[in-house]
Parts: sequence; C-alpha cells; structure tokens
Amino acid sequence: MALTGRAALLAALGTLPVGLWDPSWTGILTVNTALALACACDFALAAPVHRLTLTRSGETSVRLGEAADVHITVANPSGRPLRADLRDAWPPSSRQPGTETAAFRHHLTIPPGERRRLTTRLRPTRRGDHHADRVTIRSYGPLRLFARQGAHKVPWTVRVLPPFASRKHLPSKLARLRELDGRTSVLTRGQGTEFDSLRDYVPGDDTRSIDWRATARRSTVAIRTWRPERDRRILLVLDTGRTSAGRVGDAPRLDAAMDAALLLAALAARAGDRVDLLAYDRRVRALVQGRSAGDVLPSLVNALANLEPELIETDARGLTSAALRTAPRSSLIVLLTSLDKAPVEEGLLPVLSRLTKRHKVLVASVADPHIEEMATSRGTVEAVYDAAAAAQSQSERRHTAEQLIRRGVTVVDAPPNDLAPALADAYLSLKAAGRL
Repeated sequence: MALTGRAALLAALGTLPVGLWDPSWTGILTVNTALALACACDFALAAPVHRLTLTRSGETSVRLGEAADVHITVANPSGRPLRADLRDAWPPSSRQPGTETAAFRHHLTIPPGERRRLTTRLRPTRRGDHHADRVTIRSYGPLRLFARQGAHKVPWTVRVLPPFASRKHLPSKLARLRELDGRTSVLTRGQGTEFDSLRDYVPGDDTRSIDWRATARRSTVAIRTWRPERDRRILLVLDTGRTSAGRVGDAPRLDAAMDAALLLAALAARAGDRVDLLAYDRRVRALVQGRSAGDVLPSLVNALANLEPELIETDARGLTSAALRTAPRSSLIVLLTSLDKAPVEEGLLPVLSRLTKRHKVLVASVADPHIEEMATSRGTVEAVYDAAAAAQSQSERRHTAEQLIRRGVTVVDAPPNDLAPALADAYLSLKAAGRL
C-alpha cells in the first residue's frame, strides 16, 4: 500500500512502522498525535531567538560605487544548538538590484555557548547615510518542522560619500601648479603674485621686470621672477535649488558640481590657499569653514555626502548675503549654478554687483551634452525641429554667459565629465595671470 505524505513522514521519523499503517479513525488519531508530538519536540529543541546576542562591526563609510563590508557577530548563550536563517535588512539603495538573496540572507549553525561572525556586503547606489534595519532570525529544530522567529535591533550606519571621480585629473593639475609655484619661473606679475628670485635677462623677457638696483651691482641685467601668492581665500558656493536637480545623463547636475568642487578644493589646498564651502538654496544646507589644508578635503566630502537638490527656486539675494558673510575678505567666489536664462537674469544679475565689488567671481555650470547632439542632428523632420530647439537653447546660454563676462565674471560651461578639469584650469589660469 502506498503511504500518504503524513504516514511517510512519520515512518521516516521512526514514529510509525511502515507495516502498521491503519487507515481507521484510530490510526488517524495515532498519526496526528505522533505528528503533534514530533512538532512539539522540534519546536522545543529549537534555540530561543530572544536570548541571542548580536553585535555589529565593520566599515562606517564608503565611496559611492564601492563595496562596504558590515559584520554581525551572533552569540548563542543557550544550551541548544542554533540552526537558523538570518536576514540582515538594509534600505533598497544599499544594494544593487538582484543582490539581496546572496548578500543579505545567511544560514548559520552555532553550537551552544559559541559565536559566529557573518558578513553583509553593501554596494550602495545613492549617497548619504544608510541605516541598518532589524535583523530577523528564524531558528529551526533538528527536524525543521517548526521554527521560532524574532527580530533584533542592531544599529549601524554607513555613510556613502561622493565618488570623486575627477581625482584622476589631480596629478596633471598639480604638475601645472608646481610650474606656477616657483619651480619653473613665472614671468608675469599681477595682483596675486609675489617676488620669488632673480635671474639673468634673456631676449623676450618683460622689461618691466628688470631689477635696476640688482643690475647695477652685477655685470648682467637682472630680472625679477614672480610666483603666485599663497594663503588666498576660495569660497565654493553650491546652488542646491531647483535647477541643480535636473538630470544630465545618469546623475543630477548637483553631483557633477560636487565633483568639480572637490577637485578644485584638493588643488587649491595643495596651492596653499584656504578653501571654504557653502551650499544654499533658501537656507544654508552645508557649511565648511576654517579647515586646515590637510583636513579640508575630508571635511568637504563628509559635508557633501547627505546633500541633495531641493525642488525650490534659489533665493539669489539670500545666497549673496550668505556668501558675503562667509567670505568677508577679498576672495575667489566659485559659484556652481545654472546658466539657464531665467534664474540668472531674474535672480543672479540684479545682485551680482554685491559680489564683484569685493571679490573675484567665477561661475561654473554643467552643460547638457545631449543638447549638442541634438544641434547636429539631421535627416528627418523631427530631427530638424530638435536641432532648431537645441540651437536656440545654446544661443540663450551663450547670451547669458556673455552678460556675466561683461560684468567681470569668469565663466566655465562644460559637460559633466569635463567640468571638473575645466574649472581647475580656470583656477590655474587666474593664478598664472596674477588675478588671484
């Protein structure tokens, strides 16, 4: 006779011999009683979940795009072995799609009085603080018929920092900075240069740099060389308003502006300049001020980790006032904002003179490479209309930049991948020309 699933189960358990299966009510009652007894024993032998002790360790910060390992140590103080499935819950943005089963679920066996360490690998897809949720444990008996389940709160936070992809440009920019810093003589003299040394005159040198007193004491004409001044002040101002939320490619404009700000901060700190940061829309979202050269970049990265664009119009007057309070002395103010016509003409231009009166102003903006692609498209009626719209957008953008340039502002307008090196080059050009 073929056995039913219940009889087969009990026969496998050794509770009911195969030849003694009785389909009568008495047999069924016996089977149910035996099954209930087996389940009760299985439940009783499962290790209690509430007595487990869980602690965390591991990484507390990681750059976006990289992996972070967070460890959970599970201690079993009970007298029963723990056979369990464990789920370590984190926000969905803490992992790449499709990785939950492999990275966030664990199977473990812990003998009485021992402990085991499990590792959860996070691959965050968004910046900011990622907080661990509860740890759910399902403890099974030896037959896995019944289980005890419970959850533990084991707090842990991993801060996901900006990726700083533009750091690959830093060595080349530092090489150029060394040329400006006196290791290769700088022949130009301006407001932002200081005397470095004397050398012999060669044809083509600027005659205004001749040192006549030194020349009178020697048999050759002496030329003064100059190098950029140190200890200048740089204020990075991030516009976190509505326009910074627009996506260019796979990321908001604000992310490209952050990347450019970090490269410029690293470069300026190596140049001996003081770097501060202000993020503003209608209120101050982040402020980093008074950091030493060695601490400025970590401070900026930490401050930018939780910064997100706000879907509100930026208050240009408030931004200007906040910038003037942050930089009371003459500084280079680098404003990373949009070059869209309306925000600049209605917001920035009316208050720009308050900044340019005391400070050197540089405006950097993220251009959309898709607009340039549209401008060159042809072949269909739709493509021609797209090209006309793109050409109009580019014309308005150039007109807005020209208005800023006429007011003494240096303008950098580049696609996301080119903005950081272009902004660094503009900074170095200002230093080379003695305008900083």
